[in-house]
Amino acid sequence: MSEMGVLDAVVVGAGWAGLGVSYMLAQSDMRHCVLERGRIGETWRTQRWDSFHFNLPNMYSVMPGDRYDGPNPEGFMTHIEFATLLEDYARRYQLPVRNGISVTKLKSSDGLFHIVTPQQTWRAKNVVVASGSLNRPRRPVSAFALKDGPVQLDASDYRNADDLPAGAILVIGSAQSGSQIAEDLILAGRETYLATGHIGRLPRCYRGRDIVVWMVKTGLVDAPRKDFVDPSGRVAGRPLIGALHTISLQSLSAQGVVLLGRFLGVENGQPVFADDLVGNIRFGDEISAQFKNRIDEFIERSGLNAPAPVEEEAEAVAPLLPQRPILSLDLVERNISAIVWCTGFQGDFSWIDVPGVLDKRGQPVHEDGVAPIPGIYFAGLDFASTRRSGTVMAIEDEARRFVGQILARTDPPTVHIPANSPYE
Repeated sequence: MSEMGVLDAVVVGAGWAGLGVSYMLAQSDMRHCVLERGRIGETWRTQRWDSFHFNLPNMYSVMPGDRYDGPNPEGFMTHIEFATLLEDYARRYQLPVRNGISVTKLKSSDGLFHIVTPQQTWRAKNVVVASGSLNRPRRPVSAFALKDGPVQLDASDYRNADDLPAGAILVIGSAQSGSQIAEDLILAGRETYLATGHIGRLPRCYRGRDIVVWMVKTGLVDAPRKDFVDPSGRVAGRPLIGALHTISLQSLSAQGVVLLGRFLGVENGQPVFADDLVGNIRFGDEISAQFKNRIDEFIERSGLNAPAPVEEEAEAVAPLLPQRPILSLDLVERNISAIVWCTGFQGDFSWIDVPGVLDKRGQPVHEDGVAPIPGIYFAGLDFASTRRSGTVMAIEDEARRFVGQILARTDPPTVHIPANSPYE
């Protein structure tokens, strides 16, 4: 590529974060392109199970420049519907997306960034990494001690119960993916075991509105990162919210899921679990009660006319627990044919070869998504600035902020970046 081919920015990844940044770059007449390894919204197409639905209501699943005007603002899209939305978004705004181009390395020299792909090397003044911070499954080290026996797969590889071999299924991890997959399995008639954790949960609806509406109205999603990150940098996972209805550990048990404590590891070829199941159920109940109290106080303080609280069956039902805690599982005796690991994700940034950008775990070093190396930005990181970060709700403000900085690094900003937030 000649010097004339140096771009103002290259965006890596054409999911909601990358497309949101591209929209803002286009609004500011910045010369850029978006490089996507597969298709637009590839992760949504290939790393979700068949019955998957968004946790965000339609009214908040809105891209920059758009507004939701459909008939079901508090309904939920499927993953395929969202991928289709992204494709239509890129087409309507004529965003410069190049599909089927995998970035293999990001380097820096001569004051420019070099974005290496099998087809060519792109040069740009700025790079926005929007390749996803939750696209590589994590398993505990002890998981490898179970290499013989049941089929093992990650939540991102699970599609439906029929794809798994006959027999019982062990799901390890009870946050969003684990609890929803456990319910999917039990509804399909599969014997299901669920290893739980210390995970908060929220009702799907409360006092006449979807819970995310209340999270926005009460300001919970706008809590700054410093208020909820501990000194080690650890952030507690997002509370469990059922995609279409409330899910609790007790409601799963009432449907027939056998609940276990936290997965501890493997002893003598058998997975072992902590005796903390009752505490895990109690913790979920406490987080739900705390947030409902917060909503009640907000309603009273704001003078809103909201329906009276109604306890949902999923929260009121008594848990059906084993007579004695199950502290280990004989996989053969229990006829467990598959293990689904729902133990979290992280981003794959191994292709970034710029010193000081990644920490010792290979994850981004950043402040509000801005790397310590000028010109590198990370879009769509979970909890990057606030609790809203890492969701579609955050990308308009995040993209506007990044593009403002990119403009400041190049020419004096002469183009106004419109404020058109649908989240008021």
